[in-house]
Amino acid sequence: MPWSNQGGGPWGSGGGGSKGPWGGGPQSSGPTPPDLEELLRRSQDKLRSVLPGGGLGARGVALLAIIAVVVWGVSGFFRVEPDEVGVVLRFGKFDRELQPGLNYHLPYPVETVLTPKALRVNKIDVGMRVVDDVRRGSTIRDVPEESLMLTGDENIVDVDFSVLWKVKPLHVGDFLFNIQNAEGTVKAVAESAMREVIGRSNIQPVLTGARQNIENAVQELMQKTLDSYGAGILVQQVQLQKVDPPTQVIDAFRDVQAARADLERAQNEAQTYANRVVPEARGRAARVLQDAEAYREQTVAEATGQTARFLKIYEEYKKAPDVTRRRMYLETMERLFSGTDKIIVDPGSQQGGGNVVPILPLNELLRRPAGSGTSGAAGAVGGAQ
Repeated sequence: MPWSNQGGGPWGSGGGGSKGPWGGGPQSSGPTPPDLEELLRRSQDKLRSVLPGGGLGARGVALLAIIAVVVWGVSGFFRVEPDEVGVVLRFGKFDRELQPGLNYHLPYPVETVLTPKALRVNKIDVGMRVVDDVRRGSTIRDVPEESLMLTGDENIVDVDFSVLWKVKPLHVGDFLFNIQNAEGTVKAVAESAMREVIGRSNIQPVLTGARQNIENAVQELMQKTLDSYGAGILVQQVQLQKVDPPTQVIDAFRDVQAARADLERAQNEAQTYANRVVPEARGRAARVLQDAEAYREQTVAEATGQTARFLKIYEEYKKAPDVTRRRMYLETMERLFSGTDKIIVDPGSQQGGGNVVPILPLNELLRRPAGSGTSGAAGAVGGAQ
């Protein structure tokens, strides 16, 4: 070896071994480091004993080459974890994707493998930070520079929300090569989309019943923006954690909310009363109209019938006036006396019918209703006459 004849190592330290490599004083006592020349010599001796013929001939070189090729080929086996996706690069260019499990690729330098956590759902918080404390546990700290946003009616709201996202299936290559900082990109896009949606809305729906619409709008806008970047990211859900006015005006806002709730309650009560009263009034009006219509039809029908009867009687009267007149008289008398008590006295009777004295039945009149008694008495008097 080139250092074997120099006696003191590569820097020529001289004999005795009492000086260091730079000609210093005596070295500190301790274990002597292994001699590299001796190690190399021993390795060569072992290799000669293993190889046939005791040297590196053509067969030895071929055997070493075969062993090296086998080792190189076996090194291409690798495992992809359940939450990962294998991305194979052939000479630095994207070639294919591999699913979780045991897979194989051509070893380096032909192919290399990247295994990002592509199947794991990631969560990013905007406007807040979760602080883990051993004594107090997990606490949420507000980040005003992210959470304070301006609404469409020039009010300020404090919005904290979370975004759940993952890598798009079959787009892992886009996720690896089109964006550099995935979490930072998703967070920036989420904050920008939320500010845009809040800026198009008034404060009242934002604080009350429009949360679902806001979440859907932000998710759609985020997905559209990330797709335009070719990020290969799928936004699964946007969750609004807190939407409140700023701390400085929250008491006044609560008073306004209470007054608005009272107004809505009064309006609902009035609407309920109107819903109950108006149908009743409409029903009564419809009933009156129906009664009037029925009365009109009844009156017209009676008048029509009387007119037709009169015309028929008139036709008969023109044919036989005396007979018709007598018939009308008899029908009238029948109608008048049909409901009264009567005593008929024949004045031409030979038994002295003309000497009959009419008697007024006072006892019966007292027991009967006034109308029937009067009519009976009148009939008796009329018959007597």
